[in-house]
Amino acid sequence: MKEIETTGKTIEEATEKALKLLQLPQEEVVVEVITEASSGLFGLIGTKPARIRVTEAIIPEKYMVGFLDGIITKMGLSGDIAVEKTEQTLKMNVNGAKMGMLIGKRGQTLNALQYLVSIAFHKRFPGQNARLILDVEGYREKREETLRTLALNIAQKAVRTKREVMLEPMNPQERRIIHTTLQDNPDINTYSQGDDPYRKVVIAPK
Repeated sequence: MKEIETTGKTIEEATEKALKLLQLPQEEVVVEVITEASSGLFGLIGTKPARIRVTEAIIPEKYMVGFLDGIITKMGLSGDIAVEKTEQTLKMNVNGAKMGMLIGKRGQTLNALQYLVSIAFHKRFPGQNARLILDVEGYREKREETLRTLALNIAQKAVRTKREVMLEPMNPQERRIIHTTLQDNPDINTYSQGDDPYRKVVIAPK
């Protein structure tokens, strides 16, 4: 974390000087006024410049990019991390070579990594309400589309055969996709059965 003390005729001048030295924008720093500027007697005797301390602010998305990059590097990989932030989510998507290692079989490695970075995120920034979502090469979007198609196809099968169909074990996020996809289907009920990590969705005809 960068920190510097500067002086100037005014606080604004001292701040501008500090920003140039730190090479940071105003929104990424915290400014602490140590001494206000004083014009002294008649503007000649006892004049004092303004002195400030400027500290680099810890930006959640910037911190998490560094945290995730450290994990990837220790795995012997390298990738570009893109961040998309909204009020509800902080989405991090990694692109690069050999990204299959970060995804794992059916996204198991990716889910484990998301669990790890989510814990780090909320522990470091406890006031954050945003949900952290980790993705690799857009895998989650493709997986979601696959699950929606699967849900619709299995629902048709359940109605046609008049029998319940139990899907493979899924994590909570994937189960939610199945439930959401079929929630407005008047011919189908869905529910989850079993304990994590082997909890499964059951698609049943009404």
